[in-house]
Amino acid sequence: MMLHFTKKILPHYNAKWFYLFLFLFFAVTICFWFWLPSPLFSDPTCTVITDEQSNLLDATIACDGQYRFPETNSIPPKFAKCIVTFEDRHFYQHPGVNPFSVWRALVQNIKAKKIVRGGSTISMQVIRLSRKGQSRSFSEKIVEIVLALRLELSYSKNKILRLYASHAPYGGNVVGIDAAAWRYFGRSANELSWAETASLAILPNAPSIIFPGKNQVAFKNKRNRLLKKLLNAGEIDSLTYSLSIQEPLPGEPKELPQLAPHLLTRAIIEGYSGKNVKTTINSNLQSRINNIVEYHKPRLEANSIHNIAVLVLDIETGNTLAYIGNTNPDSTATGKSVDVIKSPRSTGSILKPFLYAAMLNDGLILPNTLIPDIPTQIGSYAPKNFYPTYDGAVPASRALARSLNVPAVRMLQMYGVPKFHHVLNKMGLTTIKRSPDSYGLSLVLGGAEATLWDLAGVYSSLARMLNHFRPLQSRYNKLDIHPPTYISDTTRKTPIIDDHSILGAASIFLTFEAMREVARPDELSGWKYFASTRSVAWKTGTSYGHRDAWAIGLNPNQVVAVWVGNASGEGRADLTGVSAAAPIMFDVFGLLPPSGWFERPIDDMAFIPVCKQSGQRATDICEPIDSVWVPIAGLETPPCPYHRMIHLDEKGKYRVNDKCYDRDKMQHQSWFVLPPAMEWFYKSKKPDYRVLPSYLQGCKPENPQKPMAMLYPRIINAIISIPVNLDGTPSDIIFEAVHRTADATIYWHLDDKYVGTTKAFHKLALRPSTGKHVLTLVDGDGETLVTTFTIDKSINN
Repeated sequence: MMLHFTKKILPHYNAKWFYLFLFLFFAVTICFWFWLPSPLFSDPTCTVITDEQSNLLDATIACDGQYRFPETNSIPPKFAKCIVTFEDRHFYQHPGVNPFSVWRALVQNIKAKKIVRGGSTISMQVIRLSRKGQSRSFSEKIVEIVLALRLELSYSKNKILRLYASHAPYGGNVVGIDAAAWRYFGRSANELSWAETASLAILPNAPSIIFPGKNQVAFKNKRNRLLKKLLNAGEIDSLTYSLSIQEPLPGEPKELPQLAPHLLTRAIIEGYSGKNVKTTINSNLQSRINNIVEYHKPRLEANSIHNIAVLVLDIETGNTLAYIGNTNPDSTATGKSVDVIKSPRSTGSILKPFLYAAMLNDGLILPNTLIPDIPTQIGSYAPKNFYPTYDGAVPASRALARSLNVPAVRMLQMYGVPKFHHVLNKMGLTTIKRSPDSYGLSLVLGGAEATLWDLAGVYSSLARMLNHFRPLQSRYNKLDIHPPTYISDTTRKTPIIDDHSILGAASIFLTFEAMREVARPDELSGWKYFASTRSVAWKTGTSYGHRDAWAIGLNPNQVVAVWVGNASGEGRADLTGVSAAAPIMFDVFGLLPPSGWFERPIDDMAFIPVCKQSGQRATDICEPIDSVWVPIAGLETPPCPYHRMIHLDEKGKYRVNDKCYDRDKMQHQSWFVLPPAMEWFYKSKKPDYRVLPSYLQGCKPENPQKPMAMLYPRIINAIISIPVNLDGTPSDIIFEAVHRTADATIYWHLDDKYVGTTKAFHKLALRPSTGKHVLTLVDGDGETLVTTFTIDKSINN
């Protein structure tokens, strides 16, 4: 039937020629449709990071040596008008090719007997840019025409303009309007004046002839002609025109901003190479903190401390507001190219607040529960305070505020390393990967490593949970615990509400309260004024060997985290969190808006009476009594163990009992009594501490307490290594004990042999042989204290 139709309609043509024509038509149509490459451009681009307002922070050069920013998402209106007026005033009317322009170009080129006019539309120029390296021949012009027509079928006019603006040459190794604006004027294309925009609009037409810094007269004339066209077209008024032609031309290319070089490197490593990354950074804050780092750098470098990192987070979102990964990377000799923010470093004391919060949360302590602060040995581990002094006993909150090591270790022993390890992992410390046993009790004193990124993120998560507790009707959003981000993302996630959290609001609030009481650095002369307008909870840390100095502070709105040290790991004697990192942290807080304080989460708290001296739940005999807010879990903590009722003679001078003294004449008093080792140090710090009176002669205690305690060795069956002198000979071991009575005499016996006597201060130097020994102490009243120890054979030999 088809053949009959063909013969009827086309009687003079053979049907096979019709099918051949039909085949060629479809073949040409298919070739036309698929001839346009996808993507049209595959040139390498710079990695670009911008701030929260899309202002340039930093950028690399593309791998082919060109300053070619990723394709722009929008065209500045001024540039669109300038480029259309200059290059293709019928751009919005033609289908990709302007036949009148092509005809005029053909006539002029024939008359001149050379190519003097191209007749290309912007669409054709986009095709020519994509087909780089092709000669400007008649056949190539035909290809450009065909592909320009095809381009218009797939892309909008705006998209074609964006392609042109992003890939047009602007002289030298500058490609694209965005790179050109920053290289020639030092700001974004959206901020350029009409004169500046016109200067850039004419550059792609002849980038090698009219180049900033060269051919100034020709360049200016061409720019002004374009401005005149804009005036005649009504795009600008006469005043704008008059002012614009007076503006100077761009000079030599400028350096791109380098406000966040380490963040730029991080973006490349994390898969954003060649992309335009909009970050959450506040460029003004970033720049001012860079100035603070530069201000402190000479002081630190005088002590051979070369590296500083600062991170500022917004608590509500977890967004990064400032990211200074290190001091200005002007050289690699001192590790300035290292991004310290994401580098694991020894934590020092910076994890102590998490332990305090965890113990409050689990009802193991109250805010001011007394913690022993005495010479301590747990197995082979003997922690020391930063300053080699002891308080005997110290409230847990003060132990945190003063960053005392011995109380922290004793608290961790009470809480359990595995539980603390679990809490740290749940809160987001990703670098604590080994088993709890491999860290041991040193976990809270710098035995682990963490990054500034993770630590700031954990403090931010805690503050966020506390801020949201009341708005969520005293519940928690599980999504509040999350790491920081530097990528701008406006996506809102649906909260996941729960009645419980890894740490409760009350324990977090009380931890921040304790951190608010940390003593400020002496060198902050304006701190009193600062403190009157701002509340900051903060903590410092110093790693073993003075290799890392930390300072992290927060208020309800921001977290500021600072690290100071040497990226190489070299320690310096004066490198501490308080002296090196804290001054920088407070300078950064000085840039932030003043903030109020966290709201007390009373729905997660109880107001209870506690013993003012021990900080524990008050008993009937505790005095004086204070009332404090505690976590609800704190209602299960044990009552005060230190107050006990004692019986005194009628003069109140000696202790007595009913076996040696008339009960009717006794005085009964509540007395605060610490164990001997704690008491020995505590009474030197607390002059008002009352030592228990002696027993009246002839009276013996019914339930006697040991009046003596060993300070070294602290534990029974301790393994002791004999220290070695510089000449290689073994030195003495200093054994130490304490007695409740200040002027007591102690008689020392080693393996049942008398070795010496001490009075008041009970230290004795001995040199026992290798093996097991028994040390016996006897005081003047016949009280005995026995301990055993072993001298390590390997060391002794």
